Amino acid sequence: MTDTPETEAELTAVSPRRRPKADVLALGEHRLSPSTLMMGHAFDPALSEGSLKPPIFLTSTFVFENAAAGKRHFEGVTGKRPGGAEGLVYSRFNGPNQEILEDRLSIWDDAEDALTFSSGMSAIATMMLALVKPGDVIVHSAPLYAATETLIGRILGRFGVTWLDFPAGATEPEIEAVVARAQSQGRVALIYLESPANPTNALVDVEAVARVRDRLFGEEKPPIAIDNTFLGPLWQQPLRHGADLVVYSLTKYAGGHSDLVAGGVTGAKAAINPIRMMRNTIGTITDPHSAWMLLRSLETLELRMTRAGENAEKVCAFFRDHPKIESVGYLGFLDPASRQADIYRRHCSGAGSTFSLYLKGGERESFAFLDSLKIAKLAVSLGGTETLASAPAAMTHLSVPDARKAELGITDNLVRISVGVEKAEDLIADFDQALAAV
Repeated sequence: MTDTPETEAELTAVSPRRRPKADVLALGEHRLSPSTLMMGHAFDPALSEGSLKPPIFLTSTFVFENAAAGKRHFEGVTGKRPGGAEGLVYSRFNGPNQEILEDRLSIWDDAEDALTFSSGMSAIATMMLALVKPGDVIVHSAPLYAATETLIGRILGRFGVTWLDFPAGATEPEIEAVVARAQSQGRVALIYLESPANPTNALVDVEAVARVRDRLFGEEKPPIAIDNTFLGPLWQQPLRHGADLVVYSLTKYAGGHSDLVAGGVTGAKAAINPIRMMRNTIGTITDPHSAWMLLRSLETLELRMTRAGENAEKVCAFFRDHPKIESVGYLGFLDPASRQADIYRRHCSGAGSTFSLYLKGGERESFAFLDSLKIAKLAVSLGGTETLASAPAAMTHLSVPDARKAELGITDNLVRISVGVEKAEDLIADFDQALAAV
């Protein structure tokens, strides 16, 4: 057989991820749901030997079709041409597993673009490094995840970045007062929110924050970013309420099996691009294996979160009526007349499965409860298939100064619980016997 030169079209056709078949996003007027699109969106089996699922692409670099293509790709990677790389370049920049994952992640938030990272904190850190410079001010809601507070206050603070905060449940005038004060302190580079707040479950009024931002700033408006880990992407979609960037610890519900660590950011392309450039430089991208595992997990995200949410409602009903419980910070039990309930009705479609539980007593009582659990695991993190419980004041928020913990309601009698997909009645029996030991 005589070899014949391949045409350019034939060469292009076998290039992975460069010319996939068009995705089906709707059937006529019927728009497909995210849970359906997770089964095949952004992946063409024909480009991977007919494999039903994307293979794991364990490679550090990718072969260019020709030198001109290599130059064009690097123009995108280095920012000389907007839009990012047109093809696969090097695994610090992109890869097939990561690109498929990012395409699917953006579907859940109805976002233009998405990026994935090696952890939730690397997503937050990369975003902040891309947006702030010395002398800038970050305005944020409080409380935040302790590592985020440390990043803003201690690490970025060493480089001349300052911050001001407002309570998660602040009213619009209260938010405006803080943002206006921040303007007098320097350039406000970022408004960073966490809602529900970790670990108190307090909600932030994203719409009010957006109105304040739009009133107080001209064309150069600071982006609003929000950590949506506790409710997203199923029960809250902040891009619809005025946020520009949504941040996730994909370790939690998106991964959902407590077997990986990853992070994500979704938003408009214009907001994502500077973060992509920073990620390209410092190399905080998700690894291919974790990306592949996340693709597996996204297929069952709606099922897992729905079951966990149903379980949490039953478990919290048990806790609410127990004589050894002071209060339950569960979004499904908010006073209908309260400001928090108003925010919940406008922003959320579900109460989630992670909540704060205040026992009567202090550290001794909370430790006795945690140490007596038989089914629920004593561990930090949340959003997995198993139920987890921890003491934030002594664990995840231990580094927060005592005075600030007291101010934020992170007390010694606070237990954070993330309900999994076990049988709800079994969990209630476990919590009942653990409370009997207090």
